[in-house]
Amino acid sequence: MAGLWRSYQALMTRYPWTVQIVTAGSLVGVGDVISQQLIERRGLAHHNVQRTAKMMSIGFFFVGPVIGGWYKVLDRLVVGGTKSAAMKKMLVDQLCFAPGFLAAFLCISGALNGLTVEENVNKLKRDYTDALISNYYLWPTVQIANFYFIPLHHRLAVVQVVAVGWNSYLTWKANKM
Repeated sequence: MAGLWRSYQALMTRYPWTVQIVTAGSLVGVGDVISQQLIERRGLAHHNVQRTAKMMSIGFFFVGPVIGGWYKVLDRLVVGGTKSAAMKKMLVDQLCFAPGFLAAFLCISGALNGLTVEENVNKLKRDYTDALISNYYLWPTVQIANFYFIPLHHRLAVVQVVAVGWNSYLTWKANKM
């Protein structure tokens, strides 16, 4: 395990953006597999590989780049590594970024699932509030620790490790018709 961590660190040093994006896409995919197998109890014979591929693509092309870029912007908006700065970053993250990001994630997944605009809006009306409330149960604590203890180039990875469980919930919510 230590060797794997050292390899990850070396890759993060050389290719931080690429590693962050690949990590995000992979872990969104893992979240979908967990969702299908443990939450929905589909079994391997009924696993929807296309859905996992769609969710991974959202991770690669939306989650990774957007969150990775957001953390860079947030670090410029709120400077410092104090407890106060961590709290400010968490508040800006959760009040300004999270609501729009969550809505965009649900809309993108709906579009990839072939929903019409009207169906997507109805699904958003049905699922968004529950997802946002669930977000607020988990992420403020994680983000305070993340912003206070974790260097910028590792924040997306920390978030994605915690997000395996979150992604399981979110992919279930996004694909629940």
